[in-house]
Amino acid sequence: MSKLNEDILYLIFEELQDNKEYLASCLTVNKTWCEIVIPILWKNPWRYYLGYNNKKELSLLNTIVSHLLDEAGNGLSQHYNFFANSCKKPLFNYISFCKHLNLERIEELIKGTNINDINDILNLFINENMEYTHLYISQNFDYNFITGAELCFSKIEFLKFNSRGNDKFLSILTKVCKSIKVLKLNIYGPDYNDGIVKLIENQKKLFDISFLDIDKPSCKIIENSLIKHANTIQYISTCEQFESKVFRSFVNLKILELIGNKTNKEWYNIRNLFLPSLQTLNAIDIPIDWFANLIESSGKKLTKISYYNSDENANNEVYNRILIQAIYNNCPNIMYFKLLYKNENMSDLEKLLINCQYLKRLDFYCYYHANLFCQTEIQKYIQWDNLFNILARSSPFGLFEFNFEGEGMDEKPELKSLKLFFDNWEGRHPIILKFQMEGNYRKVINDELIDLVKRYKEKGVIKDYVYYSNFFHRGYTNILDKYIVEVAKKKKRLEQY
Repeated sequence: MSKLNEDILYLIFEELQDNKEYLASCLTVNKTWCEIVIPILWKNPWRYYLGYNNKKELSLLNTIVSHLLDEAGNGLSQHYNFFANSCKKPLFNYISFCKHLNLERIEELIKGTNINDINDILNLFINENMEYTHLYISQNFDYNFITGAELCFSKIEFLKFNSRGNDKFLSILTKVCKSIKVLKLNIYGPDYNDGIVKLIENQKKLFDISFLDIDKPSCKIIENSLIKHANTIQYISTCEQFESKVFRSFVNLKILELIGNKTNKEWYNIRNLFLPSLQTLNAIDIPIDWFANLIESSGKKLTKISYYNSDENANNEVYNRILIQAIYNNCPNIMYFKLLYKNENMSDLEKLLINCQYLKRLDFYCYYHANLFCQTEIQKYIQWDNLFNILARSSPFGLFEFNFEGEGMDEKPELKSLKLFFDNWEGRHPIILKFQMEGNYRKVINDELIDLVKRYKEKGVIKDYVYYSNFFHRGYTNILDKYIVEVAKKKKRLEQY
């Protein structure tokens, strides 16, 4: 029974692995909880990384260095005198729990310290006793492997590789790694193309590949190695286009992400491309006509579409209409769509709401060019009453989440507009409204807004009303949570009197 309880606790804590603060609080409950939580926290200690020279990161480095001590608490070389006063022999062999080896983070951790030779630290992580599932290789990585250490990478399932890394390391990975499922590549020049081709070809079940950066010649060399995995690949992210025949070979592709730039305006290889299993399509800086054509040919099973273009000339109502029409004419199963907000496209938006009955969430990107609009004009630009009327009148039953974000997004709907929207929404699924603001969220959250949201949440009209702030506040502020906190503070002050 005790073992069963521990197994159940492990499953519960594993579900909470993204909440470091909560898991850390569980460490002090009892010995059993501590022994269960520690391996979960150290499975991927880099996920909580905020940046070098942060106190928490220095504490992490201190813990890592402490593994160099012997049982008597001795053994730090002169390279680690910086940590000598604070290091104690650790209670657990924390490093033994690591399944993610992030060499990028390790290099950042020691930046600014007096550690010049990191091989002692790397030897703690790279040896025959370790077994990793995730590996992140930094630029210019150089390390002399201990005999047998390469075996710790034999079961890698995730690899992020930078082609400026050690070519010997690449040859080792090519030799021992056969189980990579997710591969993310930064490729600079032709020096490593042959090795990367062999690495790709050696995998047994590659289903996710991303080219974070790659030049066209390298892309031409590498793309053919992907055809071998055409039946297993389900996710592709690329900043260069493949040949049409290569694209067409991915008959089971479910997620496609295309990343363009202002200088590369020709994506003719995706024209009339038919991908029968495609469900998610994301694009950045891809010409709208090519993108719309891809939607027309492969849109039947699409459930999620996101499009963004940083070119101000592409952010107009004509291009926006082309995209919206392509979706409501060809994507009957669409559930999520991120689109550019334009007052001139409100009739197109309404047709989208009427034709796409499975919609659950809409994200509006609000683009304002700083040279064209002054602050007062920005605040008047969104026609909230018209937008809210269309959403309340024509949204399908399952659509209840709306997000607003973008450049120059520093406005809010008037209280009377919100009240009318909430009144018209009554009787439907409780709504979720989110605004990503630039600046101080406290300028837009006042007592009247808090009271309005509170009343309609009690009536079951609102589920969440959230402000994100890019500059002043990290994360987001749910104004009902803020209301509860403020009431608690006032109550405490009154009790003191």
